[in-house]
Order: sequence, then C-alpha cells, then structure tokens
Amino acid sequence: MSAASEGGRGGAWARVLAPLLMGVLALGAWEMAVRHFGVPAYILPGPVDIARTLAADGGSLAASLMVTLRITLLALLIAVVSGVALSVLFSGSRWVEMTFLPYAVMLQVTPVVSIAPLIIIWVDNVQAALLVCAWIVAFFPIVSNTTIGLNSTDRNLLDLYRLLGASRWQTLVHLRLPAALPFFLAGLRVSGGLALIGAIVAEFVAGTGGASSGLAYRILEAGYQLQIPRMFAALALISLSGVAIFLALSLVSHLLLRRWHESALPGER
Repeated sequence: MSAASEGGRGGAWARVLAPLLMGVLALGAWEMAVRHFGVPAYILPGPVDIARTLAADGGSLAASLMVTLRITLLALLIAVVSGVALSVLFSGSRWVEMTFLPYAVMLQVTPVVSIAPLIIIWVDNVQAALLVCAWIVAFFPIVSNTTIGLNSTDRNLLDLYRLLGASRWQTLVHLRLPAALPFFLAGLRVSGGLALIGAIVAEFVAGTGGASSGLAYRILEAGYQLQIPRMFAALALISLSGVAIFLALSLVSHLLLRRWHESALPGER
C-alpha cells in the first residue's frame, strides 16, 4: 500500500473522528453545566433528558420528520429540474438572462417568512403551499451556480467544437453541462439545506396540526405545552436531518467528480 493511499485513509478517518470527538466533548460539557448549576429542564434540558425524550416520543417525532423530509426532497427535486432548465436558457441567450435573472434574484432576497402567509392563502392545498415555499428558497443557488458553470466553459474548447461542426445540442450535452457539473453540485449542496429551512419556516407559518403535521408544528406544540425537552428533541432531529442531507449530497458530488475534477482528487493541504 502506498504512502499516498495511507495518508488519504488517515485523512478520511480524521474528518470523521475530529467532529465526532468535538461533539461528544460539547455534549458532555453541556450536561455537566446543566447538572452543576441545577438548571431546570423546562429552561434548558441536558442531552440526557433530550435523549430520553427521543426514546419516549421517537415514533411521533419520526412520523413528523418524514412529512418534513418529503416536502424538502420534493422541493429540492423541483428546484433542480427548474433551475437547470432555466440556467440552460440563460446560457443560451444573453437577453433572456438579462431579462429574467433580476426577478430570480428578487425571489431569492425576499424573506420566505414574509411571503409564506400569502402563498398559503393563494394555494388551497396546504402541502402544495409548503412545497412552493421550500422551492423558492432552494431554487436560486442552483440557477446561479449552474449558470456560472455553463458560462465558464473553456472558450478554446467551444471553438474546437464549432470547428468540428458540433450542433448547439451536442455542445451543450458533451461540453457545457459536464463543465458546469462541479458548479451545479456546489449549488445543490447549498440548496439541500435551504430546502429544509424553507419547509420548516413554511410549516411554522401554516401551523397545520394533525397526523400529517411536520416537525415545525411539533416544536410549536411543545412550546405551548412547555415540553422543552421535546422541543429540543425535534430541533435535534432537524439538525441531524440537515447534516444527513448535506453529507448525502457531498457523497454524490464526490462520486461524480472523484475521477476527473481537482476539487475531489486527494491531495495535501
């Protein structure tokens, strides 16, 4: 086994163990501080109380988590399809980009919490309204990054494709889209977390209860009932879900880029 491969494996283990060790130390310090100062659980529960709540109410919280994740992943999928399609239009026509990109920017910079009530009023179906809110938040990073990637294609390679008589479709499929893939994947990792945030914010605004409610409603419900450990348990599930989404998208990015792109090749830092 070469020294480079051993170093790569050591670096991979370090990336896993370092944050895990830091997390364990932080949770231990949190638990010790809560016990030492006698902080009541209705103000700040310790990790042990939160873990007990997760064990006791894990079924209902997991069901609500599935509702939130379904909206998040569906919104991300729609954002990918619509964002890539719009980026292709932008890269194909400068006039189209100049005309419509400012409106995409306006959509992004408008806080979703301010327009979510209007969307929920305009859209009769609550789940569809939540989906629209999550899509709005996740949409722009994919459009922005993919458009930059498509416009950053090597001009010399574009000239070569023209000399070879390639059509615009062949140039797009075989040159521009592969060149934009690293940019798209970077935007996708950002949009994954934003879609989750958009779904949670929309659920807060909608305040829908019942069996089909998401984790945001469980947080509101626990707050009204002063079940603070349950609130922290729901927050922990949201955080872990966001981390899981980011790690999954990072893995997809690594698998797609590891053989040819500099950002995914092993190297020293």
